[in-house]
Amino acid sequence: MRITVLGGCGAWPTAGQACSGFLVEHDGFRLLLDLGYAALPRLLETTTAEQVDAVVISHGHPDHCADLNPLLRARALGGHRPPPLPIHALPGALSAVLSLDRPGMLEEAYQVREFEAGDRLAFGPFTVDTALLPHWVPNAAVRVRAGGTSVTYTGDGGPSPDLVALARDSDLLIAEATYPDQMPPDDAGYLTSAFQAGQQAADAAVGRLLLTHLWPGTDPGAAVEAAGRSFRDEIAVAVGGMSVEV
Repeated sequence: MRITVLGGCGAWPTAGQACSGFLVEHDGFRLLLDLGYAALPRLLETTTAEQVDAVVISHGHPDHCADLNPLLRARALGGHRPPPLPIHALPGALSAVLSLDRPGMLEEAYQVREFEAGDRLAFGPFTVDTALLPHWVPNAAVRVRAGGTSVTYTGDGGPSPDLVALARDSDLLIAEATYPDQMPPDDAGYLTSAFQAGQQAADAAVGRLLLTHLWPGTDPGAAVEAAGRSFRDEIAVAVGGMSVEV
């Protein structure tokens, strides 16, 4: 599998960057994991809107799904009319973003396929296992398998043994790490620090750790240092344009 980082900012995109979005490719199949603010222009540097085969959205916060709207506009209005795009999400997660345009304008451009956390999905060359993580809205972490390798992506969520179980022995863990180590009291339990991400990566015995969703202005080096207190293997911070092979 090849994973291309479209964006890794938490909350809002900084200049020249985008919020959460990852393009996963295997055997010519293109899967998007989340598509937050400003992620679509990054995607279009790599492929066209029509060439996306499926989307999985972790949860309904706009820094993870807002750019679904321009993606679907590009597919519906761009003149090529590809088949409806399968979008996999938890029940109700896409209600807000899919209601941005007038009724019916984009309905032929997509097909929502709702799943429950804990379900196993299968499409193209991929098998996707899911688990619920604690967040202010329901959030599904996913483990994507293909070709004998696997990648686990958290979306957003507080530390959970369910993530450790889902990610066990993954080749790569893409983990939300909003803060390096000190968590504001109001966020504790609903988001994860880089330090906690490192602990969970170590507990799950993953091969590599990619930190994402850093709060704008966070020093990436501080996040890596915090995660490295527990996780001793390769650690990096997700930046738009980065490509990772697993």
